[in-house]
Amino acid sequence: MVILAIDLGTSNVKAAVVRRDGALLGTGRESIETILTDDGGAEQDAEHVWQAVMMAAEQALASLPNRRDVRGIACASQYSSIVPVGTDGHPTGHMVVWMDKRGAPARLEKLPGGRHMKPSLFRMGRWVQIHGIPPLDSGADSLAHMRWIKLARPDVYARTATFLEPMDYVAMRLSGRRVANQCSSFLMLLTDNRRPDPAYHPTLLKWSGLDAEKLPELVPLDEPIGPVLPEIAERLGLANDTLVFPAINDTQAGGVGAAAFAGDHAGISLGTTGVCVTHVDFKRTDVRNSLVSMPSPVPGRYFVMAEAGIGGGAIEYFLERLVFASDNFADHSLAEKFSALERAIAPITPGSDGVLFLPWLTGSVTPAEDGLVRGGFLNLSLQTTREHLARAVLEGVAFNLRWVQERVARFTKRDISRIRLYGGGALSSAWSQIFADVLQRPVEQLRDPEYAASRGLALLGFHRLGELTLEEIEANIPVAAVHEPRRELAGRYDEMFTQFVRVFRKNRDIFHALNVGSQS
Repeated sequence: MVILAIDLGTSNVKAAVVRRDGALLGTGRESIETILTDDGGAEQDAEHVWQAVMMAAEQALASLPNRRDVRGIACASQYSSIVPVGTDGHPTGHMVVWMDKRGAPARLEKLPGGRHMKPSLFRMGRWVQIHGIPPLDSGADSLAHMRWIKLARPDVYARTATFLEPMDYVAMRLSGRRVANQCSSFLMLLTDNRRPDPAYHPTLLKWSGLDAEKLPELVPLDEPIGPVLPEIAERLGLANDTLVFPAINDTQAGGVGAAAFAGDHAGISLGTTGVCVTHVDFKRTDVRNSLVSMPSPVPGRYFVMAEAGIGGGAIEYFLERLVFASDNFADHSLAEKFSALERAIAPITPGSDGVLFLPWLTGSVTPAEDGLVRGGFLNLSLQTTREHLARAVLEGVAFNLRWVQERVARFTKRDISRIRLYGGGALSSAWSQIFADVLQRPVEQLRDPEYAASRGLALLGFHRLGELTLEEIEANIPVAAVHEPRRELAGRYDEMFTQFVRVFRKNRDIFHALNVGSQS
């Protein structure tokens, strides 16, 4: 018996066939294009996204001897994105992606009918009390995207029967049901997360300005939403009684894939962004440090989500734009960029000869949200080489996540014993060791780390079927290597980390002066 797990990201979709013991029996991947507009918009063609999902699923299933062994399909996706769909389940417009800025309350107020879209301090406080997160000034929440569609695209809004997060959109295309749950609807900002059963809060609904009938029905997390549609079963070669499980967001799926729902450890996802996750048994928001406990698919728990901003995207930027660029200077492009990176940093002494990299290329989030700070290198000398800069980038991202991890530990009121590292960046053993040295904690580099969310989804599905206990899920998380911190580096990295935080605080005013009015 196996489960097909679908993990829809911003730039690609991954699918995996996962066995009960966590083994991956087949994988597939397809790219997704994001359309960026001059007014701060970010959209995707939802129909193309669905076709990419199906192609990735077919790739993952290709090597399976008997596809009728697939017991269920579990979905996760990036979130804070919205797909408007009609009564027939097909999109009425493009998906509005999480990075879209057009729904910021200050911008909505300038549109016809947009008065009072910026909540008062009283409403902000009530939103935090009831849900956990208020409408964000940046507009990077699903409520903002739905409001923007209503005010700026009234024709799309009129044709829309239901707004869905991308994970629920995929589940709907698989099952035919336009539903959501307390996990998947989190950044719609309309649920009462003080209670264990899913419910929209009437006051938040009133303040949203949306028509309640355009929101998806909320269903429990502990039972399938239905069998797969006959046409999907036929296309993928599945049994007609293959189940579709309630969808969750990728932070929650990755948290399950790192077993961050139990124990005293934390998970760090090192994808395009960096995220630190662990668990608590209480609902809480720390506005000052941009920390929140979100609903968990594991009963009685909340996931702590700490978004650090750019993670692996920093090294991609460094390699593609600065080292292996193709521009008017020359064509330096190289296919095996990451292999070259490992070779380049090998002889460089930890600490990169005092060079600090500031990783806030798109602004900072936790523990100090600021969209105007930016990245850079500090303390270069005539002896600085590109190899120094490369190691400094890896260390800078690790310093930022150490800052985040310390705030997470304070938020949870417990020490974090070790880190489970996953995401594409965790493919690098060298970077995993840097994390261990900078955090001064053991780092467990997960096997197949880019499929950690897929594995978590599938194991959670087996738990829903009564095939796995939560303890067995944790036992089925495979670790490729354990990197122990080198104690002799603690003093060096402690001093550099102190200066890293000082650099952020001392230069904030300079970044603000340079970037006022910036949309990048």
